[in-house]
Amino acid sequence: MGFLDTLLGRTKPVPPNLDQLFGLPSAAVTLKVATDFRPTGTGSVCFRAAEGRAFSEIEKDVQDLLNMGKDATPVQVSTDAYKFTWLVCKHDPDDVEGLVTDLHAVNSSLQDGGFGPQLLCTILACKDDKGQSLGLVYLYKRGTFYPFAPTRGEQRDNALELRIRGVLADDLKIEPDLGRWMPIWGAPGL
Repeated sequence: MGFLDTLLGRTKPVPPNLDQLFGLPSAAVTLKVATDFRPTGTGSVCFRAAEGRAFSEIEKDVQDLLNMGKDATPVQVSTDAYKFTWLVCKHDPDDVEGLVTDLHAVNSSLQDGGFGPQLLCTILACKDDKGQSLGLVYLYKRGTFYPFAPTRGEQRDNALELRIRGVLADDLKIEPDLGRWMPIWGAPGL
């Protein structure tokens, strides 16, 4: 950052730290102990698909990487109403480490291929005994997490989200600006 940038109040964006995703397994343990929420074994990466052959090749390489092995569960790809692409990974609900490793691989592959700006978020899906959904959302461009608790229709349980923020404050870097806790309606797995 140069003198002119400082003078004009420009700031560099925070570089993402994908290794923060590896905090999710310990956060899942904390969540199990402090609440009724458990990981469902579903995680997803949301990105804006780019046009062109290079992006298509990386997307195919990521799918091939995650679909390798005799016990591999096929990765699902879907597009939402806003034209964002979701790559959904599924594991046994007790294999949070394996799921997070796959999610990290997807993010890293896209970033290393030069498509980091297209990455939006990564979600670890959880549910409680009553069927309430909870997503632990990693904001790629902010390098922070926030809880998202959708309810019926397009409503959310803000009190639950704030409670979960308190529970996970020591495990994850929580987004301090509540205005950035975007609702992610229709996210796969939630």
